[in-house]
Amino acid sequence: MRKKLLAGNWKMNKLNAELSDYFEQFTKALRLNETQVKNQVDTLFAVPYLLLEKSASIAQKFGISIAAQNVHWEKSGAFTGEVSISMLKELRVQTTLIGHSERRQYFGETDETVTKKVKACLENGMTPIVCVGERREEREQGKTSQVVSRQMQAFLEVISSPGSLIVAYEPVWAIGTGLSATSDQAQEVHALIRDILSKKFGKGTADTIRILYGGSASPKNVDDLFTKPDIDGCLVGGASLKPDEFAAMVLAGR
Repeated sequence: MRKKLLAGNWKMNKLNAELSDYFEQFTKALRLNETQVKNQVDTLFAVPYLLLEKSASIAQKFGISIAAQNVHWEKSGAFTGEVSISMLKELRVQTTLIGHSERRQYFGETDETVTKKVKACLENGMTPIVCVGERREEREQGKTSQVVSRQMQAFLEVISSPGSLIVAYEPVWAIGTGLSATSDQAQEVHALIRDILSKKFGKGTADTIRILYGGSASPKNVDDLFTKPDIDGCLVGGASLKPDEFAAMVLAGR
């Protein structure tokens, strides 16, 4: 039985000054206190680099994980503006998003760079949440399976074990648009991803890997999404910025 994971992606939002109030509201909405750690749903927030240290300090009391939104594959070097795995670990951050559609669209992320990052993370004990998904024109052209399969195969070719791998399916046409894939559409792609993982690692191992849905997930559609067998949680953008909304989604996963 795969444990549900609700991962909030704050993108380039919030300040350190807002963190204490946010987590107070969020944990209050979940009816948690410092001695009550969630055991039915994992909760994670991917926050901007400058918020990592304070977020980790606050969130750990409640069993909430903090993740980065990106990482470089090299250990160190002349890579201005980048952050290494060891830098994240120094802040007690053990998880990072990789290949988010906005990184691919705006910052030149490619299947090749995603592959390097996934390999480096798994070799260094870091959990990668690897994002895959098609653009609107690719879906309209019937290329969803082709695109997702290509993105998956790129990084799977260089790893022999999934380690702590998590995959997030992001229909790019649904991110930040208010649109969302139907639960049936999402399940179809999640099942494809699970099948690709099964062919690589075997069904038993593939059945332990969590696959998240990440396209305008909200309290309005989360219950329906969670009825599907291969949807193990959500990667949530806008709704995660509102503590009450994101808490409602976490509670839906219980």
